[in-house]
Amino acid sequence: MKNKNMSRRFYARIGANIGYSALIACMVEIFLVTNVSIISRYLEETGRERGMMFLLSPRNGDVLGILVYVILGILVFSAAFLLLQHRSMEYIGKISSAMQSISEGDLNTYVEVVGDDEFSAMAENLNKMVADIRDLMEREREAERTKNELITNIAHDLRTPLTSIIGYLELLNGGKGGTIPPELEKKYIAIAYTKSKRLEKLIEDLFGFTKMTYGKMAMKVSQVDIIKLLSQLLEEFYPSFADKNLTYELSSNVPAMVITADGNLLARLFDNLINNAIKYGAEGKRILVKVHATEEIVTVSVVNYGHVIPEQDLPLIFNKFYRVEQSRSASTGGTGLGLAIAKNIVEMHGGTIQVSSDLNGTVFTVKLRVHFDVNKENFGKIE
Repeated sequence: MKNKNMSRRFYARIGANIGYSALIACMVEIFLVTNVSIISRYLEETGRERGMMFLLSPRNGDVLGILVYVILGILVFSAAFLLLQHRSMEYIGKISSAMQSISEGDLNTYVEVVGDDEFSAMAENLNKMVADIRDLMEREREAERTKNELITNIAHDLRTPLTSIIGYLELLNGGKGGTIPPELEKKYIAIAYTKSKRLEKLIEDLFGFTKMTYGKMAMKVSQVDIIKLLSQLLEEFYPSFADKNLTYELSSNVPAMVITADGNLLARLFDNLINNAIKYGAEGKRILVKVHATEEIVTVSVVNYGHVIPEQDLPLIFNKFYRVEQSRSASTGGTGLGLAIAKNIVEMHGGTIQVSSDLNGTVFTVKLRVHFDVNKENFGKIE
């Protein structure tokens, strides 16, 4: 509608300029015809009519005189129209010059938006295009920075446990000489196994995140009892709870809640959230998982009472490879992909995930639809 209105205004202005030009040409023609006729009659009476005055003299049937007036009218019309359009032509020149500068790589080019017509819309769109290109280039630079960070992180995360594994295997293989006591040999094997499992987790997270990010993971949707799923996951985490001296509680407003979802992906989602709560909430001594279900939406909150996440870190918490503590200790240094994977899984189900953190606890809140249709593209926003 806006484009149509601008087109109408543009054509209306062109029409008005044509009308003004025609009016000016007519007035000039009338002026010439009137005055030349008077002069021509005077010269004719005195017998001195000649030259250009003879050509301009309007005589009946004088084709040459009519032709001269037509040409003069066209010239006057053209001159008047060009003068009236001079401002628009100058504006088009500025836009053309800006486009040339942009094509040469100057992305700081800006065209002042004047008026409200198609040319001003063109200038506005040009400015928007330049801003979009700048944003795109900024995102590409950020992607390049993230890629370099990814390579560095992966190299570090792979090298550290791998170096330990190789070192302990060399000791077990007798590479350093001497005999290793059986109890020390068992300890080395356990350490090498733990490091190997960490490598396996890193590789699984990397492959999983890549598949989710580029849409190569097919969803296998079925009926899942989310209460039962969470209960099983918490039981599986019992050794971790015991190791960290944590207690856990599962509370729900319903005894069972069957939803349509990919059970394996949901298990991975809540596995990451519970594991995250255990790692960073050990000092709080308690993990709480709450479920609140309605006919349309099921809300799952995973709460830990450990360190408060700084407010400036909350918007970044779901970014890949982001760590709040920025350390890579054995106790909390994971791959930095767990929460990014969790967010991807939630979005694949058309849901939302949020985080809040204060003195009352750190809460990860997941909202999922009870009736999920994997083939439906637009689910609307879950409030």
